[in-house]
Amino acid sequence: MKIDWAALGSVFGVSLVVTVALVGLFTLGIAGLSRRERAAARGQSAALAVTGAYTAFATCAAAVAYGIYLIVV
Repeated sequence: MKIDWAALGSVFGVSLVVTVALVGLFTLGIAGLSRRERAAARGQSAALAVTGAYTAFATCAAAVAYGIYLIVV
């Protein structure tokens, strides 16, 4: 049995980058929702922050769904 270390390293690298990107997107969504809370406390509108937060969450969900699709197929 021979292990292809280059392929294994490539899979590890891509997994690491995708994981960090998803965590970053989710963090942006949480930050957008916290801006909404701060704006509501001040009596201001935070429509752009909420839209950005929902977009970030939708992108995370799409990436997870695509990953599940890749595993199933």
